[in-house]
Amino acid sequence: MMEQNYIIDHKSIHQVHPRTMSGSVRYCNRCVLVKPDRAHHCSICARCVLKMDHHCPWVNNCVCFYNYKFFMLFLGYALLYCLFIMATCLPSFIRFWKMYQEYKYAHCDRMIEKGSVSKICMEMINGDFGNAATTGRYHVVFAFFVALMFAISLGSLFGYHCYLVMNNRTTLEAFRAPMFRGGADKNGFSIGAFNNFKEVFGNSPNLWLVPVFTSFGDGIVYPTPSQEEESESLLSSERWERWGERARPFDERESSSFDEL
Repeated sequence: MMEQNYIIDHKSIHQVHPRTMSGSVRYCNRCVLVKPDRAHHCSICARCVLKMDHHCPWVNNCVCFYNYKFFMLFLGYALLYCLFIMATCLPSFIRFWKMYQEYKYAHCDRMIEKGSVSKICMEMINGDFGNAATTGRYHVVFAFFVALMFAISLGSLFGYHCYLVMNNRTTLEAFRAPMFRGGADKNGFSIGAFNNFKEVFGNSPNLWLVPVFTSFGDGIVYPTPSQEEESESLLSSERWERWGERARPFDERESSSFDEL
């Protein structure tokens, strides 16, 4: 009865599209409520999260409807910062690498015997290769490789999430396509690449790169390509008419396996 009253009180906003494998509405046993579209229960946050993408340990929070734009900007700006560090360290890295290669393969003494002492070799002979200034270049080389490592990982993650944004999917939906009345459809929420982008970043290009919330919607109802055909109010669902107050509007066995998603 409590679930039905909850739906009646919110009948104007609950147009639920995704279903369980059995075709019933998705219900969270832990939060004791019907899951809105694209919402999933996070076992770490201990609550249902709107448009949950994943739980990120780096920010100690769920990446979801309210902070997905900020997460994308975080990845993009962090990647640019790593590329900036690599660009500033590159000249010192190249110089250090040339000195190291000449020291390793030419051995300076052999070059002296041949009378072909280079400027770099003279710096090694004079102790420049091991003095404090050169020791500082070790830190530059270390910073270059650390920035390179993070740039590769951030670039891969940022590129993957750009793909998800353009296709209007979450990480969970990419691994398991949402189930609709007509079956599973990985593109069930895709309304075109540019519209998908604006759903996350908003309609104003001036605010796309600014960390302010501009995403469309309320996190509960999402447009679908075939919204008119698939839209069904829970208040008028046949399951309410068939079960009434005798049972919950979901299959306990089927929904329990999806409760963690």
